[in-house]
Amino acid sequence: MSMRFTAGARRGMVALTVAAGLAVGAAGCGGSGGGDEKPKTSASADKNGGADPSAQEGQSDTPLAELKGSDGLILRITSAQRDSGGFVTVNGMLKNDGAKSVAIPSALSGNETEIIRNGHSLGGATLVDSKGKKRYYVLRDTDGRPLTTTGFSTIKAGDSLAVFMQFPAPPTSTTDVTFQLPTFASAPVTISG
Repeated sequence: MSMRFTAGARRGMVALTVAAGLAVGAAGCGGSGGGDEKPKTSASADKNGGADPSAQEGQSDTPLAELKGSDGLILRITSAQRDSGGFVTVNGMLKNDGAKSVAIPSALSGNETEIIRNGHSLGGATLVDSKGKKRYYVLRDTDGRPLTTTGFSTIKAGDSLAVFMQFPAPPTSTTDVTFQLPTFASAPVTISG
């Protein structure tokens, strides 16, 4: 499982590098004079928090799901991809839509001792297959660390954090699941791949 953690960490770094490249590219592509439409488009992109995380991952502009949590936290799920290795990777953006910095609730890590001792994470996330009557928990590596974004404690007002979570894959016939994360509303998600 440590190979899966390494692969997930690499994907996270690639996404971060792509995001930085997109931000630099967007800054260099500013229009000079001309029509009124270009400044309006640029301004609306800035209102949405800058570079769209969905575009980073090659997804459509519309997230698969948007979950609202406490204190203005919003989780936008941008993809849920089934991999050939027998797991599902859920990618998204955790955003503080509130007016002040927010301490990440410890409940997001779940209540399992093995996950809690590894610090703040999204280890409490689950995928629920209602038809198969099964719940899938975040995977762990051989040292008990959750295969999810870890090591964050606060998010400043207006800031976003790219996040991922890896789960065991439901049967290939199962594509519709419910994503759950403590302190957030549940949401239906469709698994691709």
